[in-house]
Amino acid sequence: MLTAEQTQEIKAKLQADLDRLGDHAQSTLEFTMDRDRDRIGRDSMDEATEEEVYSTQLRLADRENFLLGKVREAMIRLEAGNLDVCEECDEPIGYKRLLARPVTTLCFECKSAREQVEADERPE
Repeated sequence: MLTAEQTQEIKAKLQADLDRLGDHAQSTLEFTMDRDRDRIGRDSMDEATEEEVYSTQLRLADRENFLLGKVREAMIRLEAGNLDVCEECDEPIGYKRLLARPVTTLCFECKSAREQVEADERPE
C-alpha cells in the first residue's frame, strides 16, 4: 500500500507526463498543419528527406498517444487506490517500480515471467 506521500509523488510524475505528452501532441499537430507544400525548386532528395522526417514524426506521435492512454489509465487507477496492485497476481507493485514506471500494471515477478514466455515463443 502506498503512503500518502508516495501517492502524491507518483501523481505528480503522472501529471508531468500528461503535460509533456499534451505539449508534444500540440506541437505535432502544428507540425502537420504547417508542413511546407511548396515543391517548386525542390529535388527528389529534398522531398524524400521531408517525407521521412514527416513519417518519423507521425510514428513518434502514435507512440506518444498510446503512452498518453496508459498514463490516463494509471491516473484512474491511482484515484481508485489500486495503482499498486498487480493485475495478474493481486500482489503489491513495489513503490520503486512504480516510481520508475508509473504506468506499469504488473509486479516485477509477473512482468519477468511474461517476458520469459515471450522470449521462449520468439523464433530463433
